[in-house]
Amino acid sequence: MSITKTTTGVVETTKTSGGFTGAAANYIDERTSISTAVKELGRKIFPDHWSFLLGEVALYSFVIILLSGTFLTFFFSASMAPVHYEGSYVPLKGVEMSAAMSSSLNISFDIRGGLLMRQVHHWAALLFVASIGLHMLRIYFTGAFRKPRELNWVIGFILFILAMAEGFTGYSLPDDLLSGNGLRIIDGMVKGIPLIGTWISFLLFGGEFPGEAIVGRLYSLHILLLPAIIIALIAMHLLFVVVHKHTQYPGAGRTNKNVVGYPVLPVYAAKAGGFFFIVFGVVMLMASLFTINPIWNYGPYDPSPVSAGTQPDWYIGFADGALRLIPPGLEFVWLDRTWSFNILIPLVSLGLFILVVLIYPFIEAWVTGDKREHHILDRPRNAPTRTAIGAAGVTFYAALWSTASSDIIATHFHVTMEGVIHACQFATIVGPFIAFFVAKRVCLALQKKDREIVLHGYESGRIVRLPGGEYIEVHQPVDEYERWKLVSYSDYKPLMIRPNDQGKITTGQRLRGGLSRWFFEDRIVPVTTTELEQSHGDHH
Repeated sequence: MSITKTTTGVVETTKTSGGFTGAAANYIDERTSISTAVKELGRKIFPDHWSFLLGEVALYSFVIILLSGTFLTFFFSASMAPVHYEGSYVPLKGVEMSAAMSSSLNISFDIRGGLLMRQVHHWAALLFVASIGLHMLRIYFTGAFRKPRELNWVIGFILFILAMAEGFTGYSLPDDLLSGNGLRIIDGMVKGIPLIGTWISFLLFGGEFPGEAIVGRLYSLHILLLPAIIIALIAMHLLFVVVHKHTQYPGAGRTNKNVVGYPVLPVYAAKAGGFFFIVFGVVMLMASLFTINPIWNYGPYDPSPVSAGTQPDWYIGFADGALRLIPPGLEFVWLDRTWSFNILIPLVSLGLFILVVLIYPFIEAWVTGDKREHHILDRPRNAPTRTAIGAAGVTFYAALWSTASSDIIATHFHVTMEGVIHACQFATIVGPFIAFFVAKRVCLALQKKDREIVLHGYESGRIVRLPGGEYIEVHQPVDEYERWKLVSYSDYKPLMIRPNDQGKITTGQRLRGGLSRWFFEDRIVPVTTTELEQSHGDHH
């Protein structure tokens, strides 16, 4: 640093370290204060637990999608114009197909590294949706969505929906038999909407199915609009993570009472960089060894060869399964319009299911009346009703998802299609109630077990004889960190219904009180201080 004195007597200091690079860094820092931001971000603690890496897998998968997708955009032709294929794949030579299908085949067989990039792109997309889904389940079952993180839950779930939309628009682009069948299903669902369905289909496809504009419009959504929204939401999600800080598990930092994770710089940044290359390597390995979406086997879209085995990507299966579950004949003509309830019922049911999941944090907060901030995660067993609701929701989704493969199940296991559909209908309607009951009972049983361990310790397997001749097993008491981990000390109780200013109890209050009793009616009372002191006296 040099010090100079000007003619006016003002002393100026100039940083001179680092030569040209240092001067450029100083120039940028003085105008952006980026060093302060990096310093603050670098001090942020990131929890050192494997479940927090699920969000990172989603982020890294999206980066891989952007990199591989950029490569593919240089060679893909988003056009429905008919051409005759003249590429390297001999079985399809001379076959008429769309320019989109022809360019997809050229990427697979004539562009160096094209097939690898196609498969990297597809596997990364599947991993992206899967990791977001698992990340959301971790957040739900541990209660990480509670105040002040409700909006982050909403952002995360919207990201999950957009990821599915991004995947669907992506695998619909090649205009092969599989993607054409998927678009045909979408066209049928849209046309099943009364009054406006036909017009929406006409606008979407640019005419009667398959139209001439659908691939170009899906391409714009796939490479421009949806990625831009996803990037914006990811930025918002990460911003909220920085603002609200990370949650942590109870009893975290047992070995070091002051540390529950590592700062971003330099420890976690190095670990995150290494983890990115691990995820990238695994995706590349899958793309190298396992074929996915072999469009050359399906051929160009033609409605005549549709048969058993046409399946969507796994994350769209729940919508396909919902359509298969509805019994036939649920439609009638009224006001000169056909009302297809075999399409309306799945659409309304799935819409309500998605809406309930989206606003669940606000529903639970309203039912429980809990307005506190939560930064310590719940063990799923300590929130039995929430865990049971989650198990019911997962069962409902899984039943719909498995129904999408009803034809595959029937042909592979040599059973009737009707039998498979009836079994899936039972699993979809009755399965969630069974899952709710079983999950709640298991949670309460595990709570009882943890309570006994806290009060009496672990069984040591050592038998001693007392002076009076009695034989007992010596129990090993738990330490305070293990005790905090095993037992929830928050005794939640149903809300007390009170009259309003007019001295009346409204219907909404009665509903809220009833739901609150249902949410908390089965619970294990937390261990009290008196019980702990008595148990310590017994141990001594």
